[in-house]
Amino acid sequence: MPTMTKAPATTSKQPRALTLPEARRIWLHAQRLDDRTPFGDGAAATTRAIEHLGYVQIDTINVIERAHHHILFSRIPAYRRADLHQAQTVDKTVFEYWTHALAFVPVRDIRFYLNEMKHHASEPMRWYADADPNDLKKLLRQIRKDGALSIRDIDTDELVEKDHLWGSRKPSKRVLQYGFYSGELTISERIGMLKTYELIDRHFNWPPRPRAATERQITEHLIDRALTAQGLISGPSVMHPRLRFTPEMAEIIEGRVRRKQLVPVTVDGELHFATPEALEPPTAREPLVHILSPFDPLVIQRRRLKLFFGYEHVFEAYVKVEKRRFGYFTLPVLIGDQIVAVLDLKTDRAARKLLIQAWHWIEPETPQRKYLIEEELGRFERFQLGSE
Repeated sequence: MPTMTKAPATTSKQPRALTLPEARRIWLHAQRLDDRTPFGDGAAATTRAIEHLGYVQIDTINVIERAHHHILFSRIPAYRRADLHQAQTVDKTVFEYWTHALAFVPVRDIRFYLNEMKHHASEPMRWYADADPNDLKKLLRQIRKDGALSIRDIDTDELVEKDHLWGSRKPSKRVLQYGFYSGELTISERIGMLKTYELIDRHFNWPPRPRAATERQITEHLIDRALTAQGLISGPSVMHPRLRFTPEMAEIIEGRVRRKQLVPVTVDGELHFATPEALEPPTAREPLVHILSPFDPLVIQRRRLKLFFGYEHVFEAYVKVEKRRFGYFTLPVLIGDQIVAVLDLKTDRAARKLLIQAWHWIEPETPQRKYLIEEELGRFERFQLGSE
């Protein structure tokens, strides 16, 4: 793990202090939440969105639609779940891998992950660390001979006790995870949460494999990815969930500041960096309403969310019932550049309706705000039930 360091030194000139509305405007624009159709529509819009955001987090909870579909719907009004399947399985423009969590990532960026895959092969993560490399070789031979498979295609398991929250009682799943994280396998198809594993070379029609990026190129990529998706960057925002730039990042950012490619600014006293273009005066835009996933890129970095919006989101699914403030699976509601409410929603798929279990106002309730949220809830319900 790289050594962390303090923020890069800046020029002697005092950084410009941004107001919170200015900072929110820049971040919302970078997240493409200030434009109703920033990526167009159709299957290609899904690829464009993931390429712009850098990654879209996957989550298993399905109280409402799963996070990856929800995040894409927030930026693609005409989004269809089949569009993500098309991108992953047919067009092969996105793939799954670990960022700060399991996520959909652009295939164009796969070379930035190849060294990480190699690292996992020699130093596996805890929840598949006891997978036997010989079992993986046997499994690879089976897939090479019989084709891609899912965990349901393996019926020889003797269940074992789990030793990690994210682990599995099925030894074969640990072997599949080992092959996946070490870059021997890729997830060629996902139906709900059922994953089909294929040889990565065969799925992408390799060889040759792309050339793995150098450590310097990976560092540059992380900075550029954050600048594109965040507009304003800081150590915690680039390194999430870590809190500081690496020494290499600090050096690169300091060099960009000297060349005037980046501008130091402060947000409520905290140092950030932005391109000169990101700081240009905004185009007037109609305030939009978004019911956001707790795993949305705007929400997942809780500390940054609180700094920019003054709202602290707590994921209460992991909080004891008696200590919950808002509910099990609450969704922040954004109107324009303010988080005005938090909704605890649940999709009743049998009754085909979206249930509002609790509605909490963060900002004062007004008839206009309530009308706008109710209007968006109608669109959101149609998406949940698959009719939009």
